[in-house]
Amino acid sequence: MIELSALGGAGEPGVASVDPDAQLTVGRADIVDRDGLLLATSLRTPSLYADPKEVLDAEDAAFRLSTVLPEINPAETAAKLASDRRFVWLKRNLTPREQQEVNSLGIPGLHFQDEWKRIYPQGTLTAHAVGFTDVDDRGISGVERSFDDVLRGGRDPLRLSLDLRVQHIVREELLRQIATFSAIGGAGVVLDVDTGETIAMVSLPDFDPNVPGQMDPDTLFNRATLGVYEMGSTFKIFNTAMALDAGTATMRSGYDATHPIRIARFTINDDHAKARWLSVPEIFKYSSNIGSVKMALDVGTDGQRAFMAKLGMLRETAIELPERGRPMVPSPWRPINTMTIAFGHGLAVSPLHLVGGVAAIVNGGIRRPVTLLASDIPSPGQRVISEQTSHDMRRLMRLVVEDGTGRKADTPGYVVGGKTGTAEKAGGRGGYKQKSLISSFVAAFPMHDPRYVVLIMVDEPKGTKETFGYATGGWVAAPAVSRIVARSAPLLGVAPVDPETPEIRRDLMIEVPVEGGKRLASF
Repeated sequence: MIELSALGGAGEPGVASVDPDAQLTVGRADIVDRDGLLLATSLRTPSLYADPKEVLDAEDAAFRLSTVLPEINPAETAAKLASDRRFVWLKRNLTPREQQEVNSLGIPGLHFQDEWKRIYPQGTLTAHAVGFTDVDDRGISGVERSFDDVLRGGRDPLRLSLDLRVQHIVREELLRQIATFSAIGGAGVVLDVDTGETIAMVSLPDFDPNVPGQMDPDTLFNRATLGVYEMGSTFKIFNTAMALDAGTATMRSGYDATHPIRIARFTINDDHAKARWLSVPEIFKYSSNIGSVKMALDVGTDGQRAFMAKLGMLRETAIELPERGRPMVPSPWRPINTMTIAFGHGLAVSPLHLVGGVAAIVNGGIRRPVTLLASDIPSPGQRVISEQTSHDMRRLMRLVVEDGTGRKADTPGYVVGGKTGTAEKAGGRGGYKQKSLISSFVAAFPMHDPRYVVLIMVDEPKGTKETFGYATGGWVAAPAVSRIVARSAPLLGVAPVDPETPEIRRDLMIEVPVEGGKRLASF
């Protein structure tokens, strides 16, 4: 396998430099998934060229060629064959049948040269991660571009962290939700919380890298890594962890959420207002914007900005792809920004930023760079929150699935926890498009010993009769996460458990006030 130490070179971190004058004397190295399954390989193929000085009748030769190669333009080909040059390409990467048929024409001046053609056995399945090459076998996107130098000179396969089995499941479930809710696209990610390895990464719509000439430019956009979005209430995971870790809030403290917050010309409401004092667990469980804003204000603007920086939310992710979105960060960062960021507006990040941050929140508090390369030795990482805060956040995320907005993500046997997110997309003049939503659910499992983070994000879903017209994260994304966990967990070696066992209940039990009273209830 290719070693990371071989990836030197200038430019972006994790992206190998490209020498445009390099000549490919051997086929590019293969790209494989974490289990060695083939994602990209090279085949030797003939390409057709001509020496115009040797061609006797350019127009006749062009016409005859078009009878066996119908995709070439006879007029353009005749012009090439009548030129003063000694070398012109006519068609690259012919099939054996095409080569035989051209040979049978017996046209003087036509010659063949062996080249390498890149083949992608998985087609659309890993298109955005693997990328593709141009006709000269140079990387154009994805890891094909990031590691172009290494792949061009390499012999051993480049091993990615992707698991094709999980990749297939995520793509299938994301496609299902996009179709069901008439959405324009979406993204899905599965991340190992202890290593930062990307187990699955899907962006839809996608493309077939085997036919680069037929790609719709819109399909090349990687929503998982390049797109940046205001992620809505999923950001309350970070807001709550920030307040708990700073000590400005505890699991037993709370805030008055009786009245909306008015600032300048803006009013901050709760979607499902309880209009009363809410404990911190209730603020998280009911996804209270009012309570979240007051928690953020207690930490302060400087504290919030520093916390988001620690989580990596203010710069590009470290993933080894050229397609990396730069977060849209408020400047200056005013108190109004502190308030809106508390509930996921005003700071736009990629889905990969979100899953990387959530992994650090649930894994004991260690942030590790997200990676697309398989690694047996994880990065030591950086502590961003305490182990106690991480434990409390796992309890809160489990509460959301057991008794909050994320019930549809519950998966028997796998102790899922998470957070819904429904955000209006930004419109013109600083406003928002009320009917253009980003609906998402980010989860971790199993919550008593987290192994993986799962995110499903659906772009502009439309409500259905079955969802009573709603297109929120709880209706759109949470069910897909549940199915992904149920199908993927056995493949990933996560054994099912009974969440009611005393050990798990003790670990995840949380007490919140019963609505309208002071008595505590356990969940």
